[in-house]
Amino acid sequence: MKGYNFGFLDEVSKREIRRKILKAIAIPGYQVPFSSKELPIPRGWGTGGIQITLSIIGPDDILKVIDQGCDESVNAVNIKKFIKAVTGVELTTDTTEATIIQTRHRIPEESMTEKQILVLQVPYPEALRVFEPSEVETRRMHAEADYARMWLYLYEDIVKFQEISIGARYPVLVNNRYIMDPSPIPRWDIPKLNMAKTLYLFGAGREKRIYAVPPYTDVKPLEFEDFKFRVEDFRGKCCMICGSSDTFLDELIDGSSGERIYICSDTSYCKKRRLVRSEL
Repeated sequence: MKGYNFGFLDEVSKREIRRKILKAIAIPGYQVPFSSKELPIPRGWGTGGIQITLSIIGPDDILKVIDQGCDESVNAVNIKKFIKAVTGVELTTDTTEATIIQTRHRIPEESMTEKQILVLQVPYPEALRVFEPSEVETRRMHAEADYARMWLYLYEDIVKFQEISIGARYPVLVNNRYIMDPSPIPRWDIPKLNMAKTLYLFGAGREKRIYAVPPYTDVKPLEFEDFKFRVEDFRGKCCMICGSSDTFLDELIDGSSGERIYICSDTSYCKKRRLVRSEL
């Protein structure tokens, strides 16, 4: 930490980000613009989430960083090293021990509490961007709650594929007001946002946006009466390492046999479950 301001960012920048976080919490699902700062990593690699983490973290916090559920991916390891270097905080891979969890594309399998904060790295914060390129127009649509084109987009998807084919970034309605992009988390994680105990903070550094889902907030995936939202189907499949059949699974190809195998996306949960099985 020597030679750096605590949390790398200057105090004025951190105060500005904290103010924007408070506004985002006060208006769930609303994208709050902020003056995204320069960091020693490329934009698009998690700078929005890192700036939020650096602005809210304190010396007594315990940090966990995951990338698509994994604690040891290149992205997660390097972010941990950077934040450790500029704060000196304790690191962990245990979801239940962490006070701040920064994540890319996953929400941990283990239930989180009111004492924890989940910070999500967001590459594309605008849910309406899939059909509207104009920032001015998307701002107007959110202001007027004019979401007819989003419903049309989902309807056209059903006509073409006989179902809503969206995988990651499934649009949700927050607090019965704003349609929000939940970041590229799988559909499996969408139900965890609804009435959660934990504060969810979303940061998009390249797009310069911060938004939030406060604890105990109503978050519903968009769906039609005859085409309901559904999560990924892992029936008949289980993790080859821990045997779990009720978690989000990554599909891999066995290099020797060519067969499809499945392992838990959440490496921390998988490790704990494996230890429990070994003790039985």
